[in-house]
Amino acid sequence: MPEIAEVARIVHFLRLHLVGKKIASASAIDDGNVFGKVGTSGAAVESALKGKKVVSAGNQGKYFWITLEKPPHLVMHFGMTGWVHIKGEKTAYTNYYKKMKDSDLEQWPPKFWKFHLKTEGQHAVEVAFTDARRFGRVRLVDCPGPDIRKYSPLVENGPDPVIDTDVFTEEYLRGKMKSRHVPVKALLLDQTMISGVGNWVADETLYQAMMHPEQYCDDFDDAEIAKLYESLRYVCQTAVDKLGDSDQFPEHWLFNHRWGKGDKTSSAKLPNGEKLAFITVGGRTSCYAPNVQKKSGRVVASAKVEPVKVETNADDDTKQHRKKKAAPESALPDGDGPPTKKQKKKQAKVEEEPKADLGTGRRRSARLRN
Repeated sequence: MPEIAEVARIVHFLRLHLVGKKIASASAIDDGNVFGKVGTSGAAVESALKGKKVVSAGNQGKYFWITLEKPPHLVMHFGMTGWVHIKGEKTAYTNYYKKMKDSDLEQWPPKFWKFHLKTEGQHAVEVAFTDARRFGRVRLVDCPGPDIRKYSPLVENGPDPVIDTDVFTEEYLRGKMKSRHVPVKALLLDQTMISGVGNWVADETLYQAMMHPEQYCDDFDDAEIAKLYESLRYVCQTAVDKLGDSDQFPEHWLFNHRWGKGDKTSSAKLPNGEKLAFITVGGRTSCYAPNVQKKSGRVVASAKVEPVKVETNADDDTKQHRKKKAAPESALPDGDGPPTKKQKKKQAKVEEEPKADLGTGRRRSARLRN
């Protein structure tokens, strides 16, 4: 699922190629999921885009938008497989295009398009929103462009850890952690708390902070919270600065080595020799390094640990870049509407679990650094 860095990448391309141009034509299909579930239609999106000048593009966590010269404006969410393509530009990372057939690369509009547009002028720009699995959302928001973040769905989401540094402070994070009783991984994934953090960003942050993903967030002391804040800012800022291009991520990051669960050609170790494992609770799977991310307080009693045992001499490129289908991120909503009954039930079970049954309460005795 595209997270904070991938969304920032798309906004970079929209600002570079679309902002300031007038839309000459637009087409959209009537997809009841992508448009219908957020109260609009393909026809309404077409009408909103045609003949309008694009004034700005922005992002908040996993959401992004384009504001037009007059409302309504488009606010978008990629869901699991959504993406924005610009004809003649490689808006995705390199490996994405390596996996595509030549015929698919040449096709326009791209496969699985939901809407596409073309600007006026001799050097016209063509943009398309695609989504194979149809979990993405494209909605129209009728409000003044500069105030778009004051309106739903953006207003219901937490601060962006890169853009909103005036709000997302160490004190803000400490307050949220002390007022909740959920696993720290679940807190990081809750888009009402922090915008833009998905599965890989949360796992990377917790690895850098040397925190166990299923330890309860209200059991960390101030020093640990300060380290978590520093790590989250570092991971998010670095990923955004690299525009989500994983080939440019630091080699020591967990990200480069986390994709081999169940893969016999994959390494089970980080470059520093630390072994990786997976832990699952409430339908949420985390990759972590057990010898680094030790428990310093109570953890969810129902967590299921799945160690990675396979170690091979597979080619480094295979080990570092093999991507597997993402596991479900969280029982929490990811910011696109209210949680379902199933999500509420899972989260309530975690929050109401008796404290007496959880963990050993032992403090961390040592920490290993990269």
